[in-house]
Amino acid sequence: MDLLRVVAIGAVVLGHWLLTSVTYRAGHLAGRDALLSVRWGGWVTLLLQVMPVFFVVGGYANAVSWTAHRRRGQSWTDWVRGRAARLLWPVAVYVVAAGLAVAAARSAGADRAGLARAGWLAALHLWFLPVYFLLIALTPVMLAAHRRWGLKVPAVMAAGAAVVDVAVLGPRLPLIGFANYALVWGAMHQWGFAWQDGTLTRPRGRCAALGAAGAALLIVLLARGPFPVDMIGAGERVANTAPPSIALLAFAAVQTGLLLSAEPALQRLTARPAWRKSLSRLNPTVMTVYLWHMVPVLIVAPALYPTGVLPQPAIGTALWWALRAAWIALLTAVLVPLTAFLTWMQRPLRLLPPGVGRTGWWSPALVLCGLAAAGVALARLAIGGFAPGGHLALVPSAGCVCGLTMVLCSGRPEPRDPPERDTPPSPR
Repeated sequence: MDLLRVVAIGAVVLGHWLLTSVTYRAGHLAGRDALLSVRWGGWVTLLLQVMPVFFVVGGYANAVSWTAHRRRGQSWTDWVRGRAARLLWPVAVYVVAAGLAVAAARSAGADRAGLARAGWLAALHLWFLPVYFLLIALTPVMLAAHRRWGLKVPAVMAAGAAVVDVAVLGPRLPLIGFANYALVWGAMHQWGFAWQDGTLTRPRGRCAALGAAGAALLIVLLARGPFPVDMIGAGERVANTAPPSIALLAFAAVQTGLLLSAEPALQRLTARPAWRKSLSRLNPTVMTVYLWHMVPVLIVAPALYPTGVLPQPAIGTALWWALRAAWIALLTAVLVPLTAFLTWMQRPLRLLPPGVGRTGWWSPALVLCGLAAAGVALARLAIGGFAPGGHLALVPSAGCVCGLTMVLCSGRPEPRDPPERDTPPSPR
């Protein structure tokens, strides 16, 4: 799991850096999706779309954590509060820092259009968190469903996702499409449960069958259906990620089947002391890298493009591709010390209690309200950015902080025995 988590975050960072093309024209910085200009770019997303890995690993980790928690006789409230607080603390730091940066840029007279674009770029990846908060809250129920019905649960969810796509594409009912955020990503989360208890890996051919079934369905959907091969952006009629489609779920089945089929070999690899040592160092930084990896873009681009240090060839040309290596190297040179500094700075957050105050009948409701407030706020930030129209997104930023406050104020955790080793949630 640690290996998959680290490799997946590396692919996310590489994909965002590679496919974000920054331009400087007439005194203004702008950015665009390079896939719009590279005809065959959609095929690259088959390698760079790794968010399914986070959800499968998250399902495994949540199953392990919740099972150990219940074995100690503790409550849903304590478990959800602890899992949510682990994610919300670094997210709140990121949101507050982004808000201060927007306020400083506005005071310095920054261009509103450029600021809005930068704020959107810095917030786009926050979409992951509202979905994951929902899955954390539902883990006890969905894990119980898995233990009773097994792989029938994600199969039914997949069928539901297909029905939703039909409703979106046929009668054109776009609001129904939001159900697929729970059905598609939730089905992957269920595969994580099946991986954890061996349902999906014993016999070994079962995960290969999942990959083969996904490949067959994906070929049909891409060849005969309206779905684009692009697994990150959007097609002309339908997107694969906003909301997620049955095509994305089929792709995730292929990816999951291949990775789990390779598990024995990967286990032997990670058993080596050098690999274990490297993963133990890198894994705690995954959440920090996920949150902050677009900040180097906002540092390097204003520093080098207006000065002419970095040329601006047409997107997709040989020179543009050649310069991608230098671009990624520069961003890496900024991200590595930034991550080290942030990891050190946020270390005291690990010592903070996951809850304060007295626990009472209101505690579960307060946890749910906190998750809802934070989830809605983060969704608004992911859609509109930190500076919509060039102004600070004060309400959603405050909503995120309020959500964390409500989760923390739901009460102190109940006394517990010394914890067993617990795997942190995806993408941490």
